[in-house]
Amino acid sequence: MKLVSIGYGNMVAAERIISLISPDSAPIKRLIQESRDTGMAIDATYGRKTRTVIIMDSGHVVLSAIVTDTLAARINGSGGNEEDE
Repeated sequence: MKLVSIGYGNMVAAERIISLISPDSAPIKRLIQESRDTGMAIDATYGRKTRTVIIMDSGHVVLSAIVTDTLAARINGSGGNEEDE
């Protein structure tokens, strides 16, 4: 199982990720609120601005303060920089 750092010492299983989404659109904001209401949201931002919404195959919605491009690079194995944390 390959783990991917989503910032601040938190990791998720790369094989379980369905998509990485920017949180700016209204439908994604509704998705975040619905997942919070049902207890399926995992907030890994440590109080910082949410920059990526990670949709997992279990239905969980993980919020990360790392930008989407950096997380995509980490998943693809090219590392990504740490300055976005």
